[in-house]
This record gives sequence, structure tokens and C-alpha cells, in this order.
Amino acid sequence: MTTVLTVPEGTTVGDQPGPLPGRLDHWLAARGADLVTFRRHLHAHPEPSHHEFETAALIVRELTAAGLKPELLPKGNGVLCDIGTGDRVIAFRADLDALPLPDIKDVPYRSTVDNVTHACGHDVHTTVLLGLGLALAELEREGALPGRIRLIFQPGEESIPSGAPEVIAAGAMKDVAAIFALHCYPQLPAGLVGVRSGPFTAAADMVEVTLTGPGGHTARPHLTADLVHALGRVVVDVPALLDRRVDPRAGVSMVWGAVHAGEAANAIPGTGYARGTVRILNREAWRAAPDLITKLIKDVVAATGAEAEVTYTRGVPPVINDRMASAVVAGAAGAALGADHVVEAEISMGGEDFSFYLEHVPGAMIRLGTGTPGSDIRHDLHRSDFDVDERCIGHGVRVMVHTALAALATGAF
Repeated sequence: MTTVLTVPEGTTVGDQPGPLPGRLDHWLAARGADLVTFRRHLHAHPEPSHHEFETAALIVRELTAAGLKPELLPKGNGVLCDIGTGDRVIAFRADLDALPLPDIKDVPYRSTVDNVTHACGHDVHTTVLLGLGLALAELEREGALPGRIRLIFQPGEESIPSGAPEVIAAGAMKDVAAIFALHCYPQLPAGLVGVRSGPFTAAADMVEVTLTGPGGHTARPHLTADLVHALGRVVVDVPALLDRRVDPRAGVSMVWGAVHAGEAANAIPGTGYARGTVRILNREAWRAAPDLITKLIKDVVAATGAEAEVTYTRGVPPVINDRMASAVVAGAAGAALGADHVVEAEISMGGEDFSFYLEHVPGAMIRLGTGTPGSDIRHDLHRSDFDVDERCIGHGVRVMVHTALAALATGAF
């Protein structure tokens, strides 16, 4: 793909006099169609988690063409790029990977890769972050950027293990004082953003329980360990006991997604398993969960005579938005779109590995409305027909540019 984001000759962020909103509107009027083209290219050429090599290379080309000096991450599937100067850095993160789903939409930019599609909006996240970088590059050339901004294009958000820890290990958080991100949200129409302080998304872990026993005849369960009964106890009793062992304000949800044991109706099997997820909104409860849940499972199974092996796999911590960072982005979004276009975001029990960055510095994630105003159609995330109202791209760039300048101006970070 050739560079589609070349600045029209003579066009800069500062071509129009007056306050930032008018100047930014002018810049977006000149560049908005190119950003949509870029998003459509990404949508048609998605790459799965940890394989975002062509996406990263394309981002490097676009940023380099704008006079910036992006750097590939060590594996070549992500990008870091600083804009401006200063000891203190304000960071912005977007994720690059697509999901292992077919694209069933009838659109010109339909995925050209079998069973891979941007069904979570990461193509939009990436395009907005690129737009932020290009706009700030213009301000930097004018000498009007009052500090240093870092763009983080991260691989592997959808996988476990996810990409954020690798990016952090590569030095992405060096000198960072605060970090911001956005996420597509089809339940809000384009033009609205959702902001909230405190719990935003849940920790998301996985647990697998494998039960074993000697097996036997269903006519004589007393001579063996009734494995199916034991699995039933685990599936029903453990979530109920967990609810009584954790503060209900911690927002704990344990749900089983797969249960299997045996084949024959008259044979007690010798092995069986249950797999599920654990989602938690509170950091302290999340840290305590592996030991507590493992003990509950073992205690429940002990009375059945079966043997239990528990595999608890950490996923991501909860996203807990910082109070001051949330206030900064809420004010910036109000300045960018109008105060009546900023609403309170709902808490989600989904997981997001942006949380790993918030373990290091304050920050906030917001929801970017991607639904079509006036339409009842809301293509939900992680569906094969997911798509967005592409006007959301310009709204996202506006909000992020205002957030960058507001965060640089505040002494809170």
C-alpha cells in the first residue's frame, strides 16, 4: 500500500487562525477521507494476534512520511513513536490485532484473509492513534506542541498471554507519566464518548478443573468415585461459595463455558473436566483469586472421592481508570465534541490488557461511540458482521488531540 496520508500541499493544523477546535476541524476536513481509506485497508488486511508485521510496517511508513521517527518493537509486530520533547511523556495506546472470525459483511473493504477479521474495532483504534500522531506532528513542526507524546501500537491484545507485558518490557513506559486509550463501543452512536472513573473493565482469568477417579458401573456408584456428580458439585457449588467468600462490591463473576465427562449412559467415567472464566473488578480480590478458587475446588471435590487438578491461568488485571486522568479526558472530550456528547460509561465485565499499563502509571480508557445515529442496528463486538460508522474516526482523533494537549498542560501527572 502506498502512503495515503500525505498532507495536501500548504495544509497544516494551523492554516486557520483561532482556537484549536476550528483548526483541527480544518485539518480533519483535509485528512479525514485518507484516514477512512487507511482504516479500510487495515480492515481488508487483518493480522491475528502476535503476527501484525505488515500492519506495523505500514504504520512505520506512514509516520516516517510525516517526518517522525517510529521504532519497531523487537519482534517487528508493534511500533513506538515519540513526538515532541521533554522529560515527561504522555502516552497513547492502540491495539493492532484482529480476531479469528470470518468476515460476513458485504462491503468493499471486507477481510481478504480467511477466518480473520477486525471484529473488535482495533482497525479503528489504530487509525485514530495514527491520526493523533499525524496531527501532533504538524503542531510539533510549528513549535506548538508543549511536551512529548508517545504513540504505542501494541500487538496481541486478544490473546493470552497478551502483548502489553512484552511492550512494557521493551521500554514503552520509560518516562511515561500518564497513559490514555479508547475502545470502540457500538452501543453508543458515533459522536458520543463514554467516560468513567474507577472500575472500567474486569480482570479476566481462566480456570480448568480436571477430575480423575477409578471409573465404574452406574449400578454401583458406591464402589467408585462418581465423577459426573463431582463435576456437578464443582460447577454449581464453587461459584456459589465464591460469592460468599468475596466482598460483593468486588464484582466477581465465575462462569463455566465447557463441561465434559464420559460417553456411555451406564458407565461412570474415569476423567472429566470443566473450563470457565473468572472476572473481577477489584484489584485486591483479583490478586487473591487463584489461591481462594483452587482451595474451594479442592474442598468441594474432597468429599466425592475424586482427585482434582486445578489449572488457573492469569489473563489480564482489571482496568481501573484514574480519577484525575478520567477528569482530564472527560474535559478534553467535552471541548472536542461538546459537553452534551460526553456520557458516563458503563462498567464492562470484559477484559482489556490496557490494564497492564495502569499497573505502572495513572491513565484512563474511554468508549468511542461507533453506532450509526438514528439506527437500531448495533453490530456488537466480536461478531462476524461487526462494522462501524466511520465518522467515529474523526471524533476519536479530535478527542485524543485535545486529551494530549490537556494532559501535557496539567501538573497532575
